[in-house]
Amino acid sequence: MTEQRYLAPGWFTRAVFNRAVRGLTRSGLSVWGSRELRVRGRSSGEWRSTPVNLLTIDGVDYLVAPRGVTQWVRNLRAAGGGELRVGRRVRRFTAEELPDLAKPPVLRAYLRRWKFEVGTFFAGVGPAASDAELAAIAGGYPVFRVSSAA
Repeated sequence: MTEQRYLAPGWFTRAVFNRAVRGLTRSGLSVWGSRELRVRGRSSGEWRSTPVNLLTIDGVDYLVAPRGVTQWVRNLRAAGGGELRVGRRVRRFTAEELPDLAKPPVLRAYLRRWKFEVGTFFAGVGPAASDAELAAIAGGYPVFRVSSAA
């Protein structure tokens, strides 16, 4: 069963870091794989955006929610897809949420790439963790397989 874990971003993340990454990404500069995720709000139907890290493993793209069940996760679950943007390049996509048992290799790769940025959200579990350790925490980290929309 998926855990309803959520870690709210602090002031610095909301007011400085996310705004800076979003601004650079909107101007066409991907910061270490960053994208602007745009998803329709589940209640309002209006577009909502947030910076995310797009992970690619063997040609397959994934979105990982290191803070848990965030608003973008809830909106993506409801909408089933959205847009990923870098500058003027827009990729429409559909998303499929992975079951917990399929998450360990994705979480490991995500931590290898972005542990410096998101490691604090993983409570001491890092890329060298065993599959069992990653499986034990998988329920708290939504992971979506991203496919280009037709």
